[in-house]
Amino acid sequence: MRISSVTMYEQSAASINRQQGEFLKISQQMASGRRVVNPSDDPQAASRAVGVDQSRAVTQQYADSRISARNSLSQTESILNSVSDAVTSAKTLLIQASSDTLSDVDRESIASELHGVYETMIGQANATDGNGRYLFGGYADNAPPFVKEANADPDAAPNVKYKGDSNAREQRIDASRKMPVTSNGEDIFMSVPSGAGYVADAPSSNEGSVTFGGPQVADVNDDNYGDNFAVSFDDSSGAMEVIVNNLDDTTNNPVVKQAYTGNGEDSQTVSFGGLDITLEGEPKSGDTIAVSKAGSDQHPPDLFKTMEEAIRVLEAPNEDPQATADFRNTVNTAMRDLDNALDNALTVRASAGARLNELDVVDGVGANRMQNYDQTLSNLVDLDYVDAISEYSLRQVGMQASQQAFVNIKGSSLFDYL
Repeated sequence: MRISSVTMYEQSAASINRQQGEFLKISQQMASGRRVVNPSDDPQAASRAVGVDQSRAVTQQYADSRISARNSLSQTESILNSVSDAVTSAKTLLIQASSDTLSDVDRESIASELHGVYETMIGQANATDGNGRYLFGGYADNAPPFVKEANADPDAAPNVKYKGDSNAREQRIDASRKMPVTSNGEDIFMSVPSGAGYVADAPSSNEGSVTFGGPQVADVNDDNYGDNFAVSFDDSSGAMEVIVNNLDDTTNNPVVKQAYTGNGEDSQTVSFGGLDITLEGEPKSGDTIAVSKAGSDQHPPDLFKTMEEAIRVLEAPNEDPQATADFRNTVNTAMRDLDNALDNALTVRASAGARLNELDVVDGVGANRMQNYDQTLSNLVDLDYVDAISEYSLRQVGMQASQQAFVNIKGSSLFDYL
């Protein structure tokens, strides 16, 4: 069979082109460090690599989300620490103000300090994160959650009202976990812990000079323990009487009625529902004292209102027994409310700390997951340089051999043998 020169040229050129293509392919792999440069290099590995890379990108997105969540929780925890310090400072000032040796001027000075603490609390309650969103407004984070509203009484100080919502802003930190990254203002400044006790409260409208101590828990097994009640005074019978009404009883029938004896040198203890409250001073008929569970409808928690009432009585002169009684009763109630507010702030802060710890755990799991994805992706598409260098040398030799063979074939001629 005769082989034409054209055929020899075509076959030699095709061999050289094939060797050059293989050599170029291994060169590209070595330059990029990837075994699969184009999907056609290994379609199955390329397809799996796309899925792994997408999962890796989602995991990285959750990691970025956890960074944002950690920033919000860290800010919340820091502000709650400041709130706890402010509440502690407020109680210290009230303890100082409760001394009978202070004059009205001294109490006004303490009121000025307490007002500074009060303004600090409002500033902390309206704190923002790094993006300008208000931390404690829930999802209503585009406006201050706490605002001052004018009081119905033009002579009274404005009241602080909560304008946020009752939700806690949440953020997804992993495929199966959506975490609250802050707390709303109601949970911090207008709530009490579940274990909060009872608080007595005497309205400023009382006309007498009766003061109270307590309430103290005497018997938790009492049938009426847990009920809210009111102590009132009545002299319609000719002598002052103490009357106790169970506020949780719709019949509103008196459950205790006895003569009042606390207007002498000795105080009088009134008991109901496993609680004891001590009374002392000269009441007027119609005066009342409410004893209720902290956080109940009868005594809703409000840290700002507690501060406002304390400032009010500190600024008012104790010019008569009624004003003195109002001062002592209000301070007594305020200190209990501040204790509950401090416990609540510490509880919410502990919750934020627990979520920060959880973020650390989820970060560890996410890091392990990213490592697994990186390893899988490397196994699928990354280049083994030892094999690649061997293959590179082999392709180089093959290409040189093809070129030399073409040179030898091209130089062959019958005239050399004539």
